[in-house]
Amino acid sequence: MLDHILPDFGRLRFVLDQGRGVAQDYQKAFEWSLKAAEKDSAMAQLSLGTMFWEGKGVSQDYVQAHMWCNLAASKLSGEERDVAADFRDSVAEEMTREQIAEAQKLAREWKPKGEKSGD
Repeated sequence: MLDHILPDFGRLRFVLDQGRGVAQDYQKAFEWSLKAAEKDSAMAQLSLGTMFWEGKGVSQDYVQAHMWCNLAASKLSGEERDVAADFRDSVAEEMTREQIAEAQKLAREWKPKGEKSGD
């Protein structure tokens, strides 16, 4: 429906997150980040990871934060990759081994929305 604006999600999340020109709305920022992340946007995945870590627009969830940051780090390069990996590693410091294993399993099994898993 609104797929044509998903590539611009970063600016939209910033506007909603910061309340620039619109009412601050972490929930909407989360929703738009999720839509883009599900379409395999690495920057949206990083955005979701930080939102889950901070509990902005969504309940705090370290497993989800680690998973999304891990996915982002696997796709990004250079400084952006380093940022995603640093977030992932910082989240991991707050997690148990079991939670980290669960997050890694979720990241391995994750597929972009609409992509079917093969046998």
